[in-house]
Amino acid sequence: MSEYQYYEFLAIDRPLDDDEQAEVRSLSTRARITATSFVNEYHWGDFRGDPNRLMERYYDAHLYVANWGTHRVMLRLPCCLLDPNVVEDYVVDDQASAWVTDEFIVLDVTCEDEAGEFAFDDDVEVLLAAIVGVRAELAAGDLRPLYLAWLAAYGAWERDEDVFDREANDDLEPPVPPGLGTLTTAQRALADFLRVDDDLLATAAQTSPPLEQIADDPGDLAAQVAGLPLVEKDRLLARVVQGEAARVRMELVHRFRSDTTPTIPAPARRTVADLLDDAARRRNDRHRRLIAERAEEEARQEQARALTRDRRLDELADDEDAAWSRVDTLIATRKPAEYDTAVTLLTDLRALAEREARYDTFTLRTMEIRQTHARKPSLIERLTRAGL
Repeated sequence: MSEYQYYEFLAIDRPLDDDEQAEVRSLSTRARITATSFVNEYHWGDFRGDPNRLMERYYDAHLYVANWGTHRVMLRLPCCLLDPNVVEDYVVDDQASAWVTDEFIVLDVTCEDEAGEFAFDDDVEVLLAAIVGVRAELAAGDLRPLYLAWLAAYGAWERDEDVFDREANDDLEPPVPPGLGTLTTAQRALADFLRVDDDLLATAAQTSPPLEQIADDPGDLAAQVAGLPLVEKDRLLARVVQGEAARVRMELVHRFRSDTTPTIPAPARRTVADLLDDAARRRNDRHRRLIAERAEEEARQEQARALTRDRRLDELADDEDAAWSRVDTLIATRKPAEYDTAVTLLTDLRALAEREARYDTFTLRTMEIRQTHARKPSLIERLTRAGL
């Protein structure tokens, strides 16, 4: 397979001005660049820009895919919306990292699987659009995307035993957010992109409390805005006019959620070894159940086939002589398709003879057929293939 790399960046909170777009374009003349996006594919060579630098200066989301198995997603959020101290609990070496630059925190999650097949093809351009919704969820206080990043990092250990040292078995999981058992569409897309194993995710979700259904009621949000000091409202409105409407909304929702979301007791924290071992047991149990269910289904199908066969043989027994006459008629046509029908009918007559302990009689009659039609090689071949 030829080399393939895909780069995509999104500017969400603030579009790039003309000078910024020109600076980005100097890094790649073939990229599709707008005030809010950068997209480029490479079938040879490499991108001359530094994704980290671009995220620090211009963009709020980045996705990278390479056909040798690398998946990478980066998100930039204001520190006032995502506390770096909270993020620190979910950092795992280079697989799930984060750093602060000016007023922002940049999340960087990478998933490697050299044995994995490149399966996105033309759909690669929809990946970031499907995932980027987790950014607003993080800004609103939903920490499930952070936990998924942490889980993906340690989940790679099941694919590559050299990713971590043995000491990592004793690492404790970070705080488990509520709602892991009911991911949002964007979170599900993130989990899939980071190759989070379903059994590992289900194991992690066992200690995750149900998520309180939170609806951002427009009336409540409007009441919150109405209660803000006039000076602050003027400042927020000025930022909206300057192109920061999306960020202003995130800040207001974050403030509203912080005031209204109930506190949920944190579950006991498990070790990495506990999670991986429990996931392996869950996977093995599921495989055993699938094998048992498949065996039961095959048994049911075989029983149904046996009942159908018995009914067919009962009908055949009611007028066996007519069946033998039909065999002769079919053979007399000298047509291959009719030969096949004759062989099928003879196979049923053999089963009937075996059931009624008259196999010797059946054998004599089939020997007569073979002798009578010995000069019909196509028929003889079919009879031999069917064991007749």
